[in-house]
This record gives sequence, structure tokens and C-alpha cells, in this order.
Amino acid sequence: MTALQKQEKKRVLITVKAYPLPSRTYTELVCTAGITAEGEWIRIYPVPFRFLADKGKYSKYQWVDLNLKKASKDFRPESYSLVDTSLEDMDIIETVDTSKKWSKRKKLVLEEGPKVYTSMTELIEDSKDPKNISLATFKPAKITGFEFEEERDWSEGLQKNLQQHDLFDERGGKGDQDIVQKLPFKFYYKLVDENGKPSRMMIEDWEIGALYWNCLKRADGNEDIALQKVREKYFDTFTQKNDIHLFLGTTLQYHRRRMNNPFVIIGVFYPPTNPLANQQSLF
Repeated sequence: MTALQKQEKKRVLITVKAYPLPSRTYTELVCTAGITAEGEWIRIYPVPFRFLADKGKYSKYQWVDLNLKKASKDFRPESYSLVDTSLEDMDIIETVDTSKKWSKRKKLVLEEGPKVYTSMTELIEDSKDPKNISLATFKPAKITGFEFEEERDWSEGLQKNLQQHDLFDERGGKGDQDIVQKLPFKFYYKLVDENGKPSRMMIEDWEIGALYWNCLKRADGNEDIALQKVREKYFDTFTQKNDIHLFLGTTLQYHRRRMNNPFVIIGVFYPPTNPLANQQSLF
């Protein structure tokens, strides 16, 4: 076994689950990220999430023990992959709750966790060689807008994955399981950093996708109402009642190509600032 393939037992506080994407091998893959017991960012990919046994599923803000190995085809230092993709070897240790205005979560994420960036210029500089930072907690000076764009079809590559019928061979025959729904919209935050530098960043968090589908169901399929409800939560409520921090991550393709800003928003950390604010997670 090479050094890159060396197995490690790591304890991770799960803080990020991106929206699932169709895959040839696992039907749906989820990019998961978290903070290790040593206070460092870690990316775990791929994770075949939806079709795992119930005992294999884990939630955000749970401490879990996992057997991991450094990702062999990913140069980003935080990237690891599962030794056992069934997650049979995973132990769920405990869930960090939201009591006392998220005091435990804030301590782990903002005080004992990785550096909190406030300058986008500094973060992008650190994403370059030799640091190659690809995960970060970011505190915007202000969130100035919330936007969405229609996008109803998967990319060509993901559509090909959907056409691989053998996805279901191990799950009871072709077509017995639902395929992940394509979000018909992409969501964005507009923000400025401490130096007034503006950015427009896509939000790829699982929660915003789940919120959209829940709002659409409650609105009897009315997309305009669903989009308004998502905006009310992510912009009106969060900017007025919550101390917003963003979990940012690079895409491998954009990071490798050294794009001007390879980061997207992979999670929103929203402890309440108002004592009357809802202290529970969205889900």
C-alpha cells in the first residue's frame, strides 16, 4: 500500500453535505466535508448517500469516526475518500445540538475550528501553491443579495450517468429506485468582504435544495411561491436574525485550472443573533 493509500481513522464533525449528483457507480454521490478533532478541514468524496442503509446515514453536526485514505487523484490537501463506501465501519459518536443559541457549534466551528477568513483576496491567494487551500470558513462583511437562475437539465456528463441502467442492478432491478431530482434553479449569494470586494457565489448546500422541494410541495407546485419562500429564509431571515458564516469549497476542475475564484458556497452556518430567532436547523 502506498503512502497515498494509507488508511487513517479520523473523527470528523460533519458540517457540509452538498446536493447529490448522479453517478455511474453509486447512483448518487454526495460531497461531504467537516472539521476533524484536530480542528482541520476535511473533504470526504465520494459518498453514496441516499441508498445506504439507515444506520449508515449521518446528519450534519454529528461527530463520526471513519476509516479514510488520502484521495489519490485529488491534489487538494483536504481531500480524502472512504475505505468502505458502505460506511459499515462508521461509528456515530454524538450530535452537537443547537442549545444556548448554538453555543457548542459556534465553539467548535468558529473558535476551535479552522481559520475564519474575512478577505476573499487572502483566501484566493491561499488557494494557490503551495497551500492549495480548498475548504474554508468565510465571514462576509455583508450579504447584499440573493439570486437564482433557471437550469432544468443536468450537464451532458451527468445525463450520461443517468442513462447507465446498471446503476440499479444491486438494488432490486432497473428503475426500482427514484433518481435524484435535478434542482430546476441555481441559487447565489451576492456579498462583499471586509475590503469591500464584491463576489457572486453559487450555493450548493443540500439544505437549500431540500428547502426548495419542501416549499414547492407546500405551495402545490407553484415555483414562484417556492422561490419566494427560499429567498425569505436565506436572505430576509438569515441576514436579519442570524450571524452568517459561509463554508466555501473549491471544485476540483476550477481549482486545477486556477480560476480567478474557484470557490462555491457548500454550506451556510447561521447561529442566531436575535434571542427570538429560531434556534433550530432548517431540517
